[in-house]
Amino acid sequence: MKKFLDLGLQPLANSYVLRKNLHLKEKKFKLILGFNPKNYLVSILNTVPKEKMFNKNYPYKSSESKTMKTSFMELAKKIKKKFKPKFIVEIGCNDGAFINNFDPKKIVGVEPCKNLARITKKKGYKVYSEYWNLRLSKKIIKEKKVDVIYSANTLSHITNYSEIFGAIKKSLSKKGILILEDPSLLNCIKNVAYDQFYCEHVYVFSTIALKNILDKFGLEIFDIENIITHGGSNRYYIKNKDNSFFKINKSVERELKKERKYGLQKFSTYVKFANKVKKSKKQLLKIFNKIYDKKVIGYGATAKSCTVLNYCNINNKHISFFYDTTSFKINKYLPGTKIRIKKYKKLTNKDADYVFLGAWNFKSEIFDKERLYIKNGGKFITHIPFPRII
Repeated sequence: MKKFLDLGLQPLANSYVLRKNLHLKEKKFKLILGFNPKNYLVSILNTVPKEKMFNKNYPYKSSESKTMKTSFMELAKKIKKKFKPKFIVEIGCNDGAFINNFDPKKIVGVEPCKNLARITKKKGYKVYSEYWNLRLSKKIIKEKKVDVIYSANTLSHITNYSEIFGAIKKSLSKKGILILEDPSLLNCIKNVAYDQFYCEHVYVFSTIALKNILDKFGLEIFDIENIITHGGSNRYYIKNKDNSFFKINKSVERELKKERKYGLQKFSTYVKFANKVKKSKKQLLKIFNKIYDKKVIGYGATAKSCTVLNYCNINNKHISFFYDTTSFKINKYLPGTKIRIKKYKKLTNKDADYVFLGAWNFKSEIFDKERLYIKNGGKFITHIPFPRII
């Protein structure tokens, strides 16, 4: 692996701090990014044990995002119409935002975070509160193989991708497909979205790298959709190579061409990206220093914002507090920076002079919600694709 960016010492991005624990020293790890010149995979080099990240206190709930709920609902309709699956497995079902669109008899979930698995089970769905691996896949397919395996923003969290894809290959029925959804590395590099990298995102896939990995398991991409979620993601439709039911769509070669043209197969591209990240840090700090006497709050206490704030040394001296809608985060503090998280309420111009957009990937949804604040002269600070005041 060739190192190209050091994002410094970082806390565990989703380990929000309780008030009573503010005096305790947080565990941190070196967040260093590397490029594999053999298969072109980009990953973080110092991984954190999965048990420390995905446990009974996991704070992110996908059903609390209007954008994600809509995306899942539309995809569910498409899956029913186009693929007509009899049996579906969702890896990383969270609190049931996707699974909720299907008949409980036709779908099962995999969710190692017990607090989230409990929520989905209460809705009447069967959920395995375990980590996806070969052993669990054998347990699930005892009775029948799977027609659709779906995973959104989850497989990139699992260090051992050999076991992931090996288990998926063995689980698929004759017509079976994998639908994989993850942030697009091309968008990440173009937008200087270095906050896509944190402890949970072991990999950010390019189509080039994913194709190389899948080849080894006799799997191939047959269609790709570019979608808006998480600041620009790719939805990959994947099948066994001997599955002749689906032809390879032109979208696959189109995406590969885009990535090759941008240079995602070259180490020099990532060196340039690292330089842009360093420049972005300086520009963001310059904005905060310029408005030091103004009231600034944050909007969306995300794992992404955790990377930015800790890398740029922005803390509770710069940002008074964050608003967030996620119930598990309220009245806790952001890791590392110790900025308090308050329950969301509609923005007014009395709240703040400036609002740092932590959840920049939900910008459209946020701006729509906060039209009055913007109309009355309210301003947002963003770091994507470069630091500026909107």
